[in-house]
Amino acid sequence: MNYTMADVVIVGAGLSGLQAAVNIQAAGFTCLVLEATDRVGGKTLSIKSSSKQAGINDAGAMWVNDSNQSEIWKLFDKFNVGAVVQRTTGTSFRQAEDGSTISHPYHKGTSGRDDDRANEMRRIYWAIHEAVETSDLEHPETSADAQKLDTMTFAGFCQEASPNIGTEIASVVTAALLGVEAHEVSALFIVNYIKSGYGIRVITSDEKDGAQYIRARRGMQAISEGLANELTQGSIYLSTAVESIQEKGDGLYEVRSTAGMIFKAKHVVVSIPTSLYHTIQFTPPLPENKQKLGESTALGYYSKVALVFEEPWWHTAGLSGVMTSYKGPVSFSRDTSVPEDDQWSITCFIVGDMGRAWNKYSKAERQEAVLEQFNSVFSTATAVPKPITIHEQIWSEEPYFLGAPSPVMGPGVLTSLGSDVLRKPVGNIHFVGTETSVVWKGYMDGAVRSGQRGAEEVITSLRG
Repeated sequence: MNYTMADVVIVGAGLSGLQAAVNIQAAGFTCLVLEATDRVGGKTLSIKSSSKQAGINDAGAMWVNDSNQSEIWKLFDKFNVGAVVQRTTGTSFRQAEDGSTISHPYHKGTSGRDDDRANEMRRIYWAIHEAVETSDLEHPETSADAQKLDTMTFAGFCQEASPNIGTEIASVVTAALLGVEAHEVSALFIVNYIKSGYGIRVITSDEKDGAQYIRARRGMQAISEGLANELTQGSIYLSTAVESIQEKGDGLYEVRSTAGMIFKAKHVVVSIPTSLYHTIQFTPPLPENKQKLGESTALGYYSKVALVFEEPWWHTAGLSGVMTSYKGPVSFSRDTSVPEDDQWSITCFIVGDMGRAWNKYSKAERQEAVLEQFNSVFSTATAVPKPITIHEQIWSEEPYFLGAPSPVMGPGVLTSLGSDVLRKPVGNIHFVGTETSVVWKGYMDGAVRSGQRGAEEVITSLRG
């Protein structure tokens, strides 16, 4: 029987898997990376913006910052992908469920229009802030209020703070962050997720220190490609989906692809979402708590539609390119232009239930719905030209992703399984991925950190 041998086999060539592979090879061990798709990068995916010579759009992970996301920033700087600071000036819009639109300065929101709503928003903010401040980052299930928070959904938590708009605002938060509705996810999980991103102010900010502060001129996938280029030639096997991982009697693991290729290694690093563990047959089976983790987590609905224009007409009109909608299908939008490349675009985010409903239509109907909503909002201030290109990325339809950006937990999961189950190895099988990170879970920085942790586990074991 023919097989390929290495010290370590890594399943998945996203940021986590690639970072682990780079560190393991740098320590002097042989390492192979098996990737199901035909490219590296995982949920970093950069595409050519238009027929112009320069300019890209990120269809996947898009933002970093240069302060509290230190590990991804090191790579951002190392591979010279080019910093583009997120534009945060101009007039923005909020669209109500009935389609009516309110304009407001970017930094002021709409609080001045409705004092009662503003007061309720503040109550929700402080309730989240206090829960985050008093929770334990690494082991949230040990926090004083853990049991209470994990028996309720995030919708229920916010409704306690604000009976009138709590549920509505809760889903705005969870849909924007994770592509799920607030009734689908545990309050404890969301509180810990926000804490891992340095709190509600940081994780929702587009400005300095915020989670949405800097984009990449060359695209975030360039970081993944940079890591891949550091590996020994021939280390990466693309279009190689893993079917099974079996522990053999000789102390090795046999990793078999769906095409029948066989790899053997002393250690295996699994770098796929927890919700996809069931797609691989483990022999012997994973421990019960690891299986329950896979069964109890799910990825949200997260799609992007980038509208590329010939000129920055919204800049000329003094608009930010930002809209927030309670009507849909677009939940929110951001200016994703790169002026240095004459690339002008606004990216629309279609998430949660509104995205799931939108996804049932044909491609032509989907784009028509986005343009109709987009035009109805922005045309209240200026004429809106037709885009020269439209890019659509639906992560839930990608067979080796089935959603984005990071798996979520419903009520009861964290307190019953504990947070250590995310990171605990099974024999010499190690588990990485952004959701397993303590800091910045769900983000690129968390992915890199998890890859570093997995590599350290492997290297320590191999060195005896």
